[in-house]
Amino acid sequence: MFYDTFSSDYDRFVSWPGRLALEMPFLTSQLREIGANSVLDAACGTGMHTLALAQAGFKAAGADLSAGMIARAQFNAQAAGLEISFKTAGFGELAATFGSASFDSVFCLGNSLPHLLTPELLSAALADFALTLKPGGLVIIQNRNFDAVMAKRQRWMEPQAAREGQTEWLFQRFYDFEPDGLLTFNIITLRREGENAWNQSIQSAPLRPLLASELQTAFQKAGFASITCYGNLAGSPFDPSASGNLVICARLA
Repeated sequence: MFYDTFSSDYDRFVSWPGRLALEMPFLTSQLREIGANSVLDAACGTGMHTLALAQAGFKAAGADLSAGMIARAQFNAQAAGLEISFKTAGFGELAATFGSASFDSVFCLGNSLPHLLTPELLSAALADFALTLKPGGLVIIQNRNFDAVMAKRQRWMEPQAAREGQTEWLFQRFYDFEPDGLLTFNIITLRREGENAWNQSIQSAPLRPLLASELQTAFQKAGFASITCYGNLAGSPFDPSASGNLVICARLA
């Protein structure tokens, strides 16, 4: 599985101190605005947002389809001295795993929903979010702004780099635009020790580019209201032609 393989490098790939410093003020303000206490981080990856939420005083739990990511999240929680419930569960399994009406909020960050390759799977995931939430609960999702990606055929993303001692990593991400309208998401990982030759590998996964209009309609059909779009997790306005991300905040009606 793509993310089981990538789980060992994910925390090198993401610059967490900078990302959390940018995103947590917006996320916590959204939670406090509705008086939220409990949060489920769906598709939590290595659990770094979940840990930050717990450290900010929220009752946080995490779920991910990838067992490798969940193992890494549990390791990260133990290293931080936190007891957090992390469970291996994918979209459509959250309410059954954690219980109906269990959380004030559900987060789905890191461009996770586009891994659902049909409208039916997206509808089932949003229905599962709704079932997992308490009345009036809040969902926050963060995707790439695929309105801009598709309009401009934006294939390449910024490379990422990391170093630990004498070991270096370079990560390059790009899309292949497929004839059926889907994308193939590719990550090339380059690694070397000291001045030795680079070793390289590539992992790929299919994505469905979710446009803002489709997502807003899907949220409405799933019973959500007060749907607001932002351009990133700092709360900037959403510009379909220029924003890097599409962030949607939606309240369960």
